[in-house]
Amino acid sequence: MNVHSADSGTSGELERVLHTGPFHLALRAAIEARGLALHRVRHRLALRGINVGVTSLSYWQQGARRPRRPESLSAVRALEDILELPAESLLRLLARTDDGIQDRPASRSYQTLFERSDVLRTLLAQLGSPLDGGLHTLDHWERVRIGACRELLSRSSQQAVRAHRDGVDRYLAIHHGDPGCAPERVRVRAGENCRVGRVRWSTSAQLVVTELLFDTRLRSGETYVFGYAFEDGTGGVSHEYVRGFSFGGGQYVLQVGFDAAQLPVRCRSFARTSAGARPSATQELTLRGESRTVHLVRHPAGPGILGIGWEWA
Repeated sequence: MNVHSADSGTSGELERVLHTGPFHLALRAAIEARGLALHRVRHRLALRGINVGVTSLSYWQQGARRPRRPESLSAVRALEDILELPAESLLRLLARTDDGIQDRPASRSYQTLFERSDVLRTLLAQLGSPLDGGLHTLDHWERVRIGACRELLSRSSQQAVRAHRDGVDRYLAIHHGDPGCAPERVRVRAGENCRVGRVRWSTSAQLVVTELLFDTRLRSGETYVFGYAFEDGTGGVSHEYVRGFSFGGGQYVLQVGFDAAQLPVRCRSFARTSAGARPSATQELTLRGESRTVHLVRHPAGPGILGIGWEWA
């Protein structure tokens, strides 16, 4: 996925999430906008006599936990000052009640995860499916293969999900190819516990959306395990692979493998709050020996975007 970053875009994203929420996305966007590492945020809180660990701050900005205790709410009030935010802006987001859907984790719209969200919305409408499919990920292992021509050959996934509403019987899998991808030639393979249903694509946006049909209807709170893969190989030179998460809280493991004839000179992992935001949490990755792979592990993952990028000689 190609993205374009700009300071004005980052500022606009912060302004938007301060208005719309949820809390954790607003906090994360504010920290990124000020260019502060979490240990610096913790230090500035400590100077005010407020002790909050880096782990807690990380959980707050990932949506894995919400500050609820009086001392935590005092820390949030101090964060508004440290991050130069309007008074009560974060506390107001915390005060909002949830939408009543059982066991639903922190979430965000697909609109912020895809540059061509308008096209994605159209494809989902053709399948008669809502943007929220009623599932959130508990565990996701994904393997990506890059070929000898530096192209994305395939990506396979094994997922464990939980339903947060009754009657869910399918998962919508989305594939975003690299520039030059021919979506009509991309093939979908169903693995265990699912089968391929309807498939829709957009050539202009290099998008493929497919239904993966379960063999049962899930009740709220029930879990399900399934696997699937996309076989591509139709696009141009690949420089990164990203995964967008509408819901947060689960574990994500991404492994990218390269052909022996074409190895990158540098690899890094990163996160983005949205498709238009600058990368954050960047970390250099080491290509592993004979396997010629790099990987990232995130828990909790999302909501937002996680990925691995690489540079060719």
